[in-house]
Amino acid sequence: MNIQDLLNRMWEDYTSLNPEAKTIHDSFSAEGESVINDHVAFRTFDHPKVNVDVLAKEFLKNGYIEKGQYDFKEKKLFAKHFQHPDSKFPKVFISQLLTKEFSKDLQNIVNKLVEQISEKQISADDFCISGRPWNVDFNDYQTLKKESEYAAWLSAFGFRVNHFTVYVNHLKKYPTIQAVNNFVKSKGFQLNTSGGEIKGSPSVLLEQSSTLAYNQEIKFSDGTHTIPACYYEFALRYPDSKGNLYQGFVAQSADKIFESTDRGH
Repeated sequence: MNIQDLLNRMWEDYTSLNPEAKTIHDSFSAEGESVINDHVAFRTFDHPKVNVDVLAKEFLKNGYIEKGQYDFKEKKLFAKHFQHPDSKFPKVFISQLLTKEFSKDLQNIVNKLVEQISEKQISADDFCISGRPWNVDFNDYQTLKKESEYAAWLSAFGFRVNHFTVYVNHLKKYPTIQAVNNFVKSKGFQLNTSGGEIKGSPSVLLEQSSTLAYNQEIKFSDGTHTIPACYYEFALRYPDSKGNLYQGFVAQSADKIFESTDRGH
């Protein structure tokens, strides 16, 4: 599958789970803005069947190159980001939960989920956007959520884009994160305030903000429940000492962005 087809399918799936993102995107377009996507993000487990490297395969096949690695001590995550030589394609950020740093209960649930995935599913070229490949009950979702909101989200939604990101540098009327935040709030959307509305700073060469995840009705094996789905992110990049725009990610900021799927914030 070529990368444009993959991205188109990602956007369709993502906006079905988070219709607010399409409304915000269209609101910028109505202002005459051309909305460019800075990066897309995926979540997975560190299990060898489904880890970062497995999810990255289709992107690597389409010319993406690994550019950075990140550790999230508090969330117990490891991540990599990938870039395409053609800058019109978004960066890809894939994180994985370090399951061995959690309880046996969490590990057992994760193993039970992953064991349900067939090799045929994993080898498919659209595996990274195939959705939830396992059955999960709401009780297991809640058990995971007590230890890791990230794990709970992944158990409910599976393999798909967690968020798209507006590249603020490309906007003309809204050249700052604050201007973007004000515009988004004026349309009635809530922002993630964990760690402040704006994460990062010019000194770390990256500023980010995000909406709170949209609540969706999701079917579990024992009933339907409304839970947080996906959110929309906004990123402003600054030039480094050589004048090149910073292309990486800041772990401390991303740590708080992850909390966009926790409606408690």
